[in-house]
Amino acid sequence: MSADLSLTAMLSMYAMLLIPVVIFFYLQLGIIRDTLLAAARMTVQLFLVGLYLKYIFQLNNPFISLLWVTVMLIVANLSILNKAGLKRGLFFWRSLIGVAGSTLLVSGWFILIAIQPDPIYDARYMVPIVGMVLGNCLRSNVLSLEHFYSGIRKNENEFMTYLMLGANLREATHPYLRDAIKAAVNPSVATMATMGIVSLPGMMTGQILGGAMPMEAIKYQIGIMICIFTAMVLAALLNIVLSLPVAFDDHQRLKQNIFL
Repeated sequence: MSADLSLTAMLSMYAMLLIPVVIFFYLQLGIIRDTLLAAARMTVQLFLVGLYLKYIFQLNNPFISLLWVTVMLIVANLSILNKAGLKRGLFFWRSLIGVAGSTLLVSGWFILIAIQPDPIYDARYMVPIVGMVLGNCLRSNVLSLEHFYSGIRKNENEFMTYLMLGANLREATHPYLRDAIKAAVNPSVATMATMGIVSLPGMMTGQILGGAMPMEAIKYQIGIMICIFTAMVLAALLNIVLSLPVAFDDHQRLKQNIFL
């Protein structure tokens, strides 16, 4: 069992935030308020989720677990569109299909084929694994969507030249799709390449602190990293491809009303 953190220990951790706050103040970045609000929201949300997950794990009801996963998917989807600067009303369902499809496919593969818990719907596996995959898909989807549409928007003359030379929409958007996917996955490629030497990943560290043997924790970490990377690539691709029909007009020009 890992050592519990006392109230004094937690307060000391919050005191550490003074370091970035002082740096932000010195550099006049103007994000001190956002940082403190983010830390406060994180604290409240995690404690509430901790209380909620305690009962989810105790009940271990597949319908309640699926309801919680659905809430996670919807919140993540809204966050993706908001951070990517795209209107939720236009992209919500298409983006949700991309995120949910990739996350559930990869998480289901890991749980049902690799882990095979008993019962198969065990909430202790379903909720955390979906959460880890979804959290990383959120970041990659923000990067891919923002990079894709901002790239076309900033290089509209180049994009229109492709079209005037006879390219269809798929061909004209291909260079921007390629750059967007690359921008979304490059950080994860770098993380995987240095994992274990430069950093000890969170899932593995948590299992070791919880009493698991290092080799057991390592195998789980390898599995979840492969799942995360696969879901990130699949979700980034699906979200862009599924968004194309509502992002361009009949003349294959990018609609300006899709942006916030």
